[in-house]
Amino acid sequence: MRLKVRFPEATHPRHKRPSQTGPLVAQILVVLLLAVLVARLGYLQGPRSEHYAQLAAANHTQGLVVPATRGLILDGVGRPLVRNHTQLVVSANYHKLADQPDGGAALLERVAEVIDEPAEELRKRARLCGPEVSRPCWPGSPYQPITLAEDVDPRAALQIMERKEDFPGISAQQRAVREYPYGDNAAQLLGYLQPATQQELEEREDLHTSFSGVELVGRDGLEAVYDDRLRGSSGARRFTVDSRGNVNDVLTHEPPEPGQHLVTSIDARVQQATQDALKAGIARSRDAGYPADSGAAVVMDVRTGRVVAVASLPTYDPTIWHGGIDQRTYDELLSEEAGDPLVSRVVQAQYPAASTFKVASAAAALENGTDMDGSYKCPSSVTIGDREFHNYESSAHGSISLHKAIVVSCNTVFYQFGYDMWKADGGTDPVANPKNPMQTMARGFGFGEPTGVDLPYEADGRVPGREWKRQYWEETKEGACKRADTGYPEIAEEDPERAEYLEQVAEEHCSEGYVWRAGDAANFSIGQGDVLVTPMQMVRAYAAVANGGTLWEPRVGKAFLSADGLQVERIEPVKVGELPVSDEHLDYIRAALTDVPKKGTAARAFRGFPQDEISVAGKTGSATIVGKRESAWFASYAPADDPRFAVAVFISQGGTGGAAAAPVARRVYEAIYGFGAAGDRDEDDAQAKPALPGGKPPEELPNVRPDGTIVAPEGYEK
Repeated sequence: MRLKVRFPEATHPRHKRPSQTGPLVAQILVVLLLAVLVARLGYLQGPRSEHYAQLAAANHTQGLVVPATRGLILDGVGRPLVRNHTQLVVSANYHKLADQPDGGAALLERVAEVIDEPAEELRKRARLCGPEVSRPCWPGSPYQPITLAEDVDPRAALQIMERKEDFPGISAQQRAVREYPYGDNAAQLLGYLQPATQQELEEREDLHTSFSGVELVGRDGLEAVYDDRLRGSSGARRFTVDSRGNVNDVLTHEPPEPGQHLVTSIDARVQQATQDALKAGIARSRDAGYPADSGAAVVMDVRTGRVVAVASLPTYDPTIWHGGIDQRTYDELLSEEAGDPLVSRVVQAQYPAASTFKVASAAAALENGTDMDGSYKCPSSVTIGDREFHNYESSAHGSISLHKAIVVSCNTVFYQFGYDMWKADGGTDPVANPKNPMQTMARGFGFGEPTGVDLPYEADGRVPGREWKRQYWEETKEGACKRADTGYPEIAEEDPERAEYLEQVAEEHCSEGYVWRAGDAANFSIGQGDVLVTPMQMVRAYAAVANGGTLWEPRVGKAFLSADGLQVERIEPVKVGELPVSDEHLDYIRAALTDVPKKGTAARAFRGFPQDEISVAGKTGSATIVGKRESAWFASYAPADDPRFAVAVFISQGGTGGAAAAPVARRVYEAIYGFGAAGDRDEDDAQAKPALPGGKPPEELPNVRPDGTIVAPEGYEK
């Protein structure tokens, strides 16, 4: 018998029937999670699909920067002063080298073997430059590709590109390298290229916005001043690659934007003639027994302030920077024997102006009441203060006009002018507001401050006076007082008289070096003493005399042309002031300057020059510096009756202005106008060919055709 047992429902809480809430919550959570996943999947496949596709593609793509072609630097008719030629360049990623266990030594060994270069040389080039690192080394940022070799054989470059796995961090690509058709001519004017430094990358806004890391940047000269316009903007290509790095396809291509061409006011033929004439002038001075250690010459269009030629010697070959300069070459470049070839003596060097300064002194005298028709004594010497001041070679001319004083360059007439004006201002006990007419006029001629020329590192020059002398004394009195106590024993062993003189100077400077004395004023009047000028300041001053009084801001850059010729942007001349001289007095000075090359101190240099066709006006100067031979100046303009060009020449320790500098200027004028041996001659024509047809620079710009060829303005030849 089967018993049916019925159990009563439990009444204890542990025995209650399970609740239905738990499974329901779990189901809801599952549904919510599925909804979130679906939404996320939709988001990834929708709005963010392109972003993640790019990230995925990055795992099997590779980018390549395409450098922009740097713009050319052209002369006024389109002749290239700087152009490009293409080379294959092998570069290294600095950080990829550093990540190698051996610092990249083995990798560089393999590269050296392929490109047939010494491995040690590549290791040196891959180092970052620093105070303790000799050249060659990498002067740029470590975040740029480091150039290991230039002008690489295409077969070697192809091996590197095809064997990526063997050369991690090594690249080979084409790069435009600068070429200088005129060699070392105008090297300081043009400048050169180098990798951007880390400091430049941090400080220069234009590099922040447009620099890709592979281009070189301008160093010195026009390359530096107009770097952002010449450089252009790099492009980029992105490729798909397989696991071995082989290229399968091109994904994107952003073409580079080439740099603009810079048209300058330089004329290549006048430039060549100017440098050749300066070189010949220095050689001639050396033959005459002078050291003639350096020189400068500059040609300016007096009507616009545009610079037509610039020569600075010694110069150097700008291609030495290609591929990194070695330590020996770098040391030679900076050596005393080399004579500072990196320095542009036209804008960076400062010299006593000597008698070329008399245009400003004569203007000061005339504006201060000196009679144009007066007669002035020109003895061989005058005593001013407690010193005797002499004419050059102690020549005397009796009583002469101011006109003749300029023509024969009589120092004693100008000494007296300087002394009289100094005394009128109170002498050593100046009045409350001294006029300082000599200093005021010199500044009015543009001396004592930069001209604003579009070249870097321009020097200020110096116009000394009472304020300057006190400041100079405060800066130097400690050293002078020390020398007054100790003397100059190192000099006394060989030259006791000079040591005694220097000690006396030190004693005077220590006690009263702040006083602007009569001798200072006398020296100032003839551009000596503490007066300093640059050749660019000098040529601009004479250009202002020639053109009727307008001071221009000198300009080398004339226009920018796009590589396709469709865009043209002119660089307009800038007028910065007027000479503070009346027309009557300016005419008087010009008349005197016109006689200097005909019957004055430059007459011998211009003997036989066709003054009836092209009349030259100018002024010689022979600057003296303690411990050195005299230096030669000639500042001028032509044609005297309708001025177009100003030419200033300086030869350091080259002799007198008439004998050394004036012949250089003559050869420049001969080249411009086609006179004499300096002009280029046609093979079948005995008549010299003028460097500038019609004796004037082109007003029109060269034309860039769509295919990139450059055509000279009408009437001019490339």
